[in-house]
Amino acid sequence: MSQVKITQVKSTIKRPEVQKRTIKALGLGKLNRSVVKELNPAIQGMIRSVQHMIVVENI
Repeated sequence: MSQVKITQVKSTIKRPEVQKRTIKALGLGKLNRSVVKELNPAIQGMIRSVQHMIVVENI
């Protein structure tokens, strides 16, 4: 599987609780924090649900 670098670029303030929990589950929570994850269907779904708050790069 490929890896992706996920960076949070927008705040979770005034966002639905579901989106806040998804950001936490991805290992993010502060602006400009980045994590590297294995790309699998579960991670793809999480990325899709908060795509307006993150930037995704292939590694």
